[in-house]
Amino acid sequence: MESLRSLLRPVMSVPLARHLVVALVAFVVAMAVIGTSSQYLQTRYAEMAYFAIAAGGLTLLTGLSGQLSLGHGALMAVGAYAATLVLERTGGETLADVFVALLVAIAVCAVVGVVVGVPAARLHGPYIAGATLTLAVAVPRLANQWDVLGGEQGLQVPVPRASELPAWIQDLIWFFTAVEIDQYSFLAYLGWLLLVLTFVALANLSRSRVGRRWRAVRDDDVSAELAGIHLGRARVVAFTVSAMCAGLAGGLMAMNVRLTAPGAFTITLSLTLLAAVVLGGLGSLTGALIGAGVLAFLPHFATDLGESAGLSATQAAEVTPVVYGLVLMLVILLAPAGIVGSLRSFLARSSLTSSLGQTKEKTT
Repeated sequence: MESLRSLLRPVMSVPLARHLVVALVAFVVAMAVIGTSSQYLQTRYAEMAYFAIAAGGLTLLTGLSGQLSLGHGALMAVGAYAATLVLERTGGETLADVFVALLVAIAVCAVVGVVVGVPAARLHGPYIAGATLTLAVAVPRLANQWDVLGGEQGLQVPVPRASELPAWIQDLIWFFTAVEIDQYSFLAYLGWLLLVLTFVALANLSRSRVGRRWRAVRDDDVSAELAGIHLGRARVVAFTVSAMCAGLAGGLMAMNVRLTAPGAFTITLSLTLLAAVVLGGLGSLTGALIGAGVLAFLPHFATDLGESAGLSATQAAEVTPVVYGLVLMLVILLAPAGIVGSLRSFLARSSLTSSLGQTKEKTT
């Protein structure tokens, strides 16, 4: 064990190498879990993956750079429509079509992020929240005005069938899970692969010079400007990176739902994403992942619980937002820093108490 620790110590001391090792282990574990799960759970895991990507970008924007956005649901809509239009034209029959669609979704959202981020960089606090709230209300309604976006009914999203995937991917999945890949597991694997890559990129970015500039701007913008940091540029970069994450999440959401319609991107989605970030812990990627897990599993758990209590399917679905709100209220009351933030505080207090106890024993 000691030799293994000494072997890993140089690797784990480098942030990029540490993040890659953790990401590789996490993806292998995710593959094993997805491969042995039912189609229902595979769909939930895929849902959790794209919510986590969007929440990761939002927690970076809100927790690190201090910009409150209520419009990430609209940015997901932009990414979803961009990916859907590309898949319609390419046919969406191959893996290359999928990656091209996702890259276009990311690129389009990067442009939108710059366009929105430049004026938003001049705003603070509730004013930037109000501006992005307008975006969340306006963007879904635009889809009703243009026939190319399918109107209220939306657009069907073609997704490649598992049998059309390259043979080496099917063999690789079989090698790790001993289970043949199907369309549900393919979307779950794809979502978690992109989630791991996105989190590695965000984790490295937050520990880089760019991340330190974001924290400086968030903590004290006057001191940051005196230190030579360009406030507007730092805020626009943060907004653009966050918008790119939302675009990728929107593209994945379109493929999983197989329908892109304005009803899926209402203001409720933006508020739910923000609630997930607050619930997990602002500024923490682990917190974003936990919040996304709650977002993906809690509504279905509450619906099943309601039906088992004798409610109809409609009544159980109406109870779900109440349960979600109660859980959020309890977390805010019992863990004001979010689940991850409160857990870190608890561990720090326990470590301090243990150290003080050992010091007291030595002195006596």
